[in-house]
Amino acid sequence: MLTIFSDDHRHQDGKAELCDGKIVPCFEMPRRARMILERVRSQKLGPVEPPQDFGRAPIERVHAPALVEFLATAWDAWQAAGFSHDALPYTWPVRRLRALEPDAIEGRLGYWCFDAATPITAGTWKAAYAAAQVALTGAARLSAGERAVFALCRPPGHHAASDLYGGYCFLNNAAIAAQALRDAGAARVAVLDVDYHHGNGTQEIFYRRADVLFASLHADPRQEFPYFLGHADERGEGPGEGLNLNYPMPQGTCFGKWMEALEEAYRRIDAWRPDALVVSLGVDTFEGDPISHFKLASADFHAYGSRLAGLRLPTLFVMEGGYAVEAIGVNAVNVLQGFEAAG
Repeated sequence: MLTIFSDDHRHQDGKAELCDGKIVPCFEMPRRARMILERVRSQKLGPVEPPQDFGRAPIERVHAPALVEFLATAWDAWQAAGFSHDALPYTWPVRRLRALEPDAIEGRLGYWCFDAATPITAGTWKAAYAAAQVALTGAARLSAGERAVFALCRPPGHHAASDLYGGYCFLNNAAIAAQALRDAGAARVAVLDVDYHHGNGTQEIFYRRADVLFASLHADPRQEFPYFLGHADERGEGPGEGLNLNYPMPQGTCFGKWMEALEEAYRRIDAWRPDALVVSLGVDTFEGDPISHFKLASADFHAYGSRLAGLRLPTLFVMEGGYAVEAIGVNAVNVLQGFEAAG
């Protein structure tokens, strides 16, 4: 399987995030991507190639240009205000407040970001832009005839909405890729999100559309981040009614119960007959993940990768979460090897 990878991911290297009321070192770190790449190479998964540069236009097919411009310029504005440390918001336009973008960069951070765990640094834009190009290159190779491609994106993307970033995510790599597949001629694209956390950004982007089905297996938002989207009754609106499929599960879910949800999502995707599949590949469902609470073992990732191959669809795997760094490469590559072995 072809892997697309950019070393520019390393430029996103935040020092701290707010987690459970504490300032802690960032769980989303450059070493995550390095460990996956090492495993790809040690297992001889296939060639590793750099991304092409498709520019901003395909990014702005799913993201508001104003958000893209903010991300591209936020660090300079932060420095111009006299700051040199990582930029994190501390106030947000929630209920009873007015969602009008301030002039001050401190307020603009809260306007565009929905949490305090996603620092903007000197290299954030370079890394996020490169991750989007990795996903776009993967989509282009799929459109050109590849059966499956692994877009080793970092930073991840599935929490980034059309006009919001957060959850370690700046640009929604999977959504950008899905839109690129549509623009290249795929009439229907399915996005399957297997990350522990709900892909709130992907849901928002495609919620009212009839051409992209979104299915997400994730921790119950009553218990887990992002808390405010991901319930089973969120089924899409207008033309997208019935094409948004959420499968929330309680903390402690084991592989058997998780696979029951995957089988239901599998059936729905198969019946819809898409032309391509994008998998938001989070491996934070692993039993040893430090910030997640499902119970999948490393061998389970191979098993469900094999099951996904049964859809017989051109498939783009887009890397999302996974914070058990020592195991992340094994778990991610197990999915890909399971897929290939069943093909």
